[in-house]
Amino acid sequence: MIYDLLVVGAGPGGMTAGIYGSRGRLKTAIIEKGAVGGQAATTMEMENYPGFYEDCSGPEIMEQFEKHAKKFGTEFIKGLVTDVDFTGEIKKVTVKTGEVYEAKTVVLSPGAYPRALGIKGEAQLRGKGVSYCATCDADFFEELDVVVVGNGDAAIEEAMYLTKFAETVTIIVIHGEGVLDCNKVSAEKAKANPKIKWVWNSVLDEIVGDELVESVMVKNIKTSEITELQTNGVFVFIGTQPNTDFLAGKVALNAQGYILTDEKMQTNVDGVYAVGDVRDKFLRQVVTAAADGAIAAVAIERFLEGHTEGRVTLEDINKLNQAK
Repeated sequence: MIYDLLVVGAGPGGMTAGIYGSRGRLKTAIIEKGAVGGQAATTMEMENYPGFYEDCSGPEIMEQFEKHAKKFGTEFIKGLVTDVDFTGEIKKVTVKTGEVYEAKTVVLSPGAYPRALGIKGEAQLRGKGVSYCATCDADFFEELDVVVVGNGDAAIEEAMYLTKFAETVTIIVIHGEGVLDCNKVSAEKAKANPKIKWVWNSVLDEIVGDELVESVMVKNIKTSEITELQTNGVFVFIGTQPNTDFLAGKVALNAQGYILTDEKMQTNVDGVYAVGDVRDKFLRQVVTAAADGAIAAVAIERFLEGHTEGRVTLEDINKLNQAK
């Protein structure tokens, strides 16, 4: 079978492409190695997706995306993509078990994964008090003390969620007192939360523990002084890295490994598009991923109808990104 549209990854962008593709009468399938939803499925409280602002969780919203896609006929395939061949008119996608899926067009939506601190003790204590997902692990720290590293939207929102379980949540912030990278609403809520404590102008230097996390070594970036802080857990939210190892040499990537596209989500390869967190883009949110998916699917419809004007090259994409 040759699909009209094959999506790699069932995040919000990939599933939206599936919805639009199937509804447009394209034979559409999505390959996903695990649960649907990507990082959105690990966010318990989601207040910034339009129309879903009260008592809504990431997993619940992603479940609705999946149901919506299936309603219009999108096929979901379990599999870990290990290789792709985009050299021919028919694209080939290979999964770990050896099956090869063929399609006229491909939407890349493999997402991104949490970036690690890379400090002593982090790898050894991962899963033993070190976590990158509050939704997954918060209940293990009920009435205990935890540390959060990071100060962007994800870090502050996850810290707020942790306060429902932990006794105290101490946020380590690299900036000066009061300065946060998150949105103002989240910042105000966090600063007003009595369970949240702040350590400013600081980074983690080491995570200490034998079988479980026992403490962290905190370094003040102004004085270089290192102090020990007792804690039961460390939650790290310092950004993401794209899942694009299998795409090296297949499509154009930037220096950080994110996929370069134009405004129609086209990569530098005919018939291959990219959406969601894996793209080189300004804002990585569920709403922007969904927008990417809609744009890509409509662009693919035009592409399959023979409207190939506007074909982009790597030079075109580089120019677009330099102009940002």
